[in-house]
Amino acid sequence: MRGITSYKPMVARVRFWAIAIVVLAIYYWAFQGMHFEGIQATTKSVSLSILDGFLHPDWAYVYIPEGEDLLRGLLDTLIISILGTFVSAILCIPFAFWASTNMSNRIAVSGSGKAVLSFIRVFPEIIIAILFIKAVGPGAFAGVLALGIHSIGMLAKLYSETIESIDPGPQEALIASGANRLQVLRYAVLPQVIPQFLSYTLYRFEINIRSATTLGLVGAGGIGTPLIFALQVRNWNRVGVILLGIVILITLTDVISGKLRKRII
Repeated sequence: MRGITSYKPMVARVRFWAIAIVVLAIYYWAFQGMHFEGIQATTKSVSLSILDGFLHPDWAYVYIPEGEDLLRGLLDTLIISILGTFVSAILCIPFAFWASTNMSNRIAVSGSGKAVLSFIRVFPEIIIAILFIKAVGPGAFAGVLALGIHSIGMLAKLYSETIESIDPGPQEALIASGANRLQVLRYAVLPQVIPQFLSYTLYRFEINIRSATTLGLVGAGGIGTPLIFALQVRNWNRVGVILLGIVILITLTDVISGKLRKRII
């Protein structure tokens, strides 16, 4: 017994060091592939300019009565994220039931649904935004479509997991009493999943508002468009106030959404 007891810690130590060596080897291999050409001569001056811009934001850009300003850009970003989340929350429901294993007697049906959702999640929203810009032109509409399509994959996955975890008792009781599939869905399934659906939708909205700020970098509307313009001309004072506005918007959204999710669940 003593030999077996001393053998287990030794195996654990060998396993730990083996994993550590493998991880260090991977890091070494990864850094070997990086080509560092040294610090540029203008690094100091550019860094000081960026810092000065952040410390002295362009407050005049917050509101401009006759043109585009920070408040309008943040409002566009908020609207894009709301509409994109709303579109995905509605369209993903059929996909969620399609991918749920307890909603079909055949594994091939739910398996194909899961495969479709995995395929949708493969493409980042910024790639989808570029595709929609080519199809419908630049602007907020492309951003809404990009967020809506991309969010279907993740929201439907979360929805399907919620459906798979419901209590089968109410379903079985209704089926035993002669209820059809629509009645079972309405009275046994939906009452159990709707609170969690709403919670996941709010959580996805928090993610989408972050994504909406970057979609403008490729021309899909929102605050990202003036941000990329300010970066291109190195207007660091305007970059600073835009980033400050993004931080405030995302922080407020997280706080409000978190409180709503606590009330729902």
